[in-house]
Amino acid sequence: MAYTLVLGDVSIAVGWDDLFAVALLVSVAAIARNARAARGAAESGRAANETHSDPLGKQDNAPKALRYGDDQSSPSWHATGPGYLPDPDPLHRFDLQSATVRDYVYVNKTLRYPYFQTMSHQPMHINHWIEIDKDYQWYLDEKARVIREQGKHVIDSLPENDDACTELLESLVDYLPKRYPTLFELVTTEKQPYYGILNKVTGERFTDVQSLRGVDALLVVSRLVQDDFLMARERDDGKMYFVGGLIVFPGSYLLSEKINKPLHEVHSSVPHINKMMMSIERTMARFAPDRPFERSSWWIADDRQLFWHNIVSGSVPEDLHPKDLFLRIDHQTFRKLPRTKGIVFGVHPVLQRIGDLANSPLVPALLAKIHTDADSELMDYKKTEKYAARLLPYLQELTQDQIARGVLRAEDVDDVAKFRERAATTAGGDIGGGREETMV
Repeated sequence: MAYTLVLGDVSIAVGWDDLFAVALLVSVAAIARNARAARGAAESGRAANETHSDPLGKQDNAPKALRYGDDQSSPSWHATGPGYLPDPDPLHRFDLQSATVRDYVYVNKTLRYPYFQTMSHQPMHINHWIEIDKDYQWYLDEKARVIREQGKHVIDSLPENDDACTELLESLVDYLPKRYPTLFELVTTEKQPYYGILNKVTGERFTDVQSLRGVDALLVVSRLVQDDFLMARERDDGKMYFVGGLIVFPGSYLLSEKINKPLHEVHSSVPHINKMMMSIERTMARFAPDRPFERSSWWIADDRQLFWHNIVSGSVPEDLHPKDLFLRIDHQTFRKLPRTKGIVFGVHPVLQRIGDLANSPLVPALLAKIHTDADSELMDYKKTEKYAARLLPYLQELTQDQIARGVLRAEDVDDVAKFRERAATTAGGDIGGGREETMV
């Protein structure tokens, strides 16, 4: 079928094939125009990023802005700090005496059902890199004691990692006064705006931090934060190796056993890790300095000896009531340092008494179900044979008490995977990540 177009004295016969061809040409032209516009915007964005200054005075690859949420007035909207990450939001009214970390029972999918081996990691907001709570001084004192007693078993650095230790310290010197201005103060000079840091809690003042390398830098780190740091880097063989760190609170292993070994060898005893190792190594090699992430892991401990729990090499004391066992949760952060390309695994261990879970809806039932239903090899790795016979009846007792008090309905126990929803209903929607306001 044809149509006739009349333009003045000219008549043009147009068929369906002609109309289709014209429409196709118009579409191709529009696509090309949009592609050119997108490339132009990208070039403009790169040019804008190249004007960002490095506050430590070291220029490297142009920083890439990260933006969180919709509040453009927030300091964490624009990436200007070391590591190509936004500055953290300051906690101007932070009260160390009552401060808490996020509730890791609910954050980062630490506990989940069904329970199986997985990385279970997610992007990390810069506010959550370093968390400080009311036990801060105890952690620092305990770190100092363990370092004195254990030395290179818990703090060490290979020569190839020494510069990364400096960069880690510099990053903390930049971060801590911005996030916790009531606890830390930046020490500056005319020539060095990031010369050092004052810890207002301990009264310690650390200066000329850019000159500190290796273990000397890590010793200062141990006086600033509760976190441990395990450090790695990719070598010429394409494998990721552990090259140093500050691992004072491992609970069940020694840094001296891991250093200078590849990632896959260190984790060879972890159940089912072989299925995940290729993906893990690829993630470690490829993730960028502006894309930190976090995860959490858990196990049951029988004391507060964060360096080495008794349950690892001994038996749980006969007179220890199961309410006094601890749910140990390790908050793990992953950052790549932009200048040295070192990979930093942060670990902040948090202990929660099992008895304190009495008011956490469905959590005792969830823990019990994980122990009875999860893969036996994975549970054996967590040494459940040392405590399960004592813990499980107590968890059932806590669950029955929650039902009796009206915290739960009996049928809720059949769907423990919804423990977060149950807690949110009870707490008015404020669980896990919503606890930051208790810190200010």
